[in-house]
Amino acid sequence: MARVLIVEARFYAHLNDMLLAGTRAAIEAAGHSHETITVPGALEIPGAIALAAESGRYDAFVGIGVVIRGETYHFEIVAGESARGLMALTMDGLAVGNGILTVENEAQALVRADPKQKDKGGEAAKAALALLDLKSRFG
Repeated sequence: MARVLIVEARFYAHLNDMLLAGTRAAIEAAGHSHETITVPGALEIPGAIALAAESGRYDAFVGIGVVIRGETYHFEIVAGESARGLMALTMDGLAVGNGILTVENEAQALVRADPKQKDKGGEAAKAALALLDLKSRFG
């Protein structure tokens, strides 16, 4: 049984509740355990995962959150840098699933977060578990 850490940026609580539900359901359906921690925003997710990885307590990680385009360039920075940070951790050998939604509006986020629709939280958990499986096969 793997230990999975879910790191959430809880800016939009109602959307995160759906992402968390899908993420947790996918991890539990695969027979693994999970723990959830909350960070201030999507930019902090990669750093929190890096810190947690140093502890050796977790086998895989899932970052979840929602970034909705606003009127400034901040959206591009948060969307790009959070994804880059998660990819860097993956390239360093961690099993990380990216469930950070980067969308134009709340309607798009609702469809993607909802476990009964696109279930991006569940997909991110499955991605992390798939990478963990590959790591064990090649490690």
